[in-house]
Order: sequence, then C-alpha cells, then structure tokens
Amino acid sequence: MNDLRAPWQVPPVSSRILTDRLALRPPRTTDVPELRRVLRANSEHLRRWSAAPSPGEDPYSLTSVSRSVLRHRREWKRGQAFVLLVATRENEDRVIGRIALGGVLLGAFRNAYLGYWIDAEHQGRGLMTEAVRATTTFAFATAGLHRVQAAVMPRNAGSLRVLEKAGYRKEGLAERYLCIAGSWEDHVLFAVTSEEWVPPARDATTSTQPTWEGSR
Repeated sequence: MNDLRAPWQVPPVSSRILTDRLALRPPRTTDVPELRRVLRANSEHLRRWSAAPSPGEDPYSLTSVSRSVLRHRREWKRGQAFVLLVATRENEDRVIGRIALGGVLLGAFRNAYLGYWIDAEHQGRGLMTEAVRATTTFAFATAGLHRVQAAVMPRNAGSLRVLEKAGYRKEGLAERYLCIAGSWEDHVLFAVTSEEWVPPARDATTSTQPTWEGSR
C-alpha cells in the first residue's frame, strides 16, 4: 500500500476497527445526539486544548454537530480525512472519544495529522493509547499512508504520554504552532512512519463489511 506506483484506494466509510476493549468507526448521522451529549459534557475538559470557535458559533448545537458529522463523512469518502468515534465494545452506541487522521496528503508525502480526545471520566485507563495504536495501524495497513504526525502542547502531559506509549517519536518543538483557546501555543511534534511502526502484539482487526444501513 505504501508503494507510490500502486493505485490508492479510499477505505470504505463502513470501516470498523476492533481492539481488546474498543470499537472505532466513522460517525453516522444517527450519532449526532450522542456526540452532542459527550461534547457538551466535556466542554470544560476540552476547551483549553481546542481551537476557539468563531464568534457567535456554538460548536455544541445540533446544527454544528450535524454539519461536522456530514463533513467528516464527506471527507472520508474523498480520502481527505478519516474521523473515528471511539466507544467501548460493551456499548458501541455510547461515544467516549474521537480520533482523527486529518489533512491527508498523498503524492510524495502520504501523510496525515493525528488528533484525538477522550471523555474525562475515561482518562487514565490506557484507552486512548489503545485507540491511537489501532488508528495508526489502520493508517498504514488499510489507508495506505506512509507517515502520521501529531502536535501536542508541552503542558498537556496526558496527551504526551499517549503518544510516547503508543510508539511515536518526538521530532522537536514548534514555537507558536497553533492558536488554541485564543493564544498562539508552542507544540511538541511527534511522528511515525510505516517503516518503523510496530503494530501492537494483539493487533486491531479491521472489518470493511458494512455494519449499519446506509453506510455509503
């Protein structure tokens, strides 16, 4: 899949990734109320790590969440980004986080930017590390990418630990890299390429069979 001469195919929007404890899949329109619930419940938890919304915009309104879900599905089908909702295998309809391979660029780059968040009540259990490992394996083995990179604010200790535990390599510090909550913040840059990636011992299994109606 990482041979530049090989044709690149977009993974189906029906893709589903399973790990020991988690189920990851693209968002669907029926997820809007649940996704809005978890976003609203974590608004304070996520605000200091997130870009500020545009003036007058409510990122947790039904309209905003609906638009974001439609955008994520559209971008997936175009191969521009792969956004996955994170749930436990015990209850796949209850969202506990989100992980994204955004800004996908092909050609000589074949790169994506990793971003993620998890519900405050599910922190400290290694769940996001598990999700990052599974998504990185998906990026290389299924999506045919060559490199995945991530940027984390230096004071975000939890997120730094996730990337280090997941097997990402630290590349350096980018000063005033992103505007977060209204301020230009330094970020530590991490990356991993397909040549150096070591999948988890019990690797995630990916199903490309449709798991819900109207998935395409």
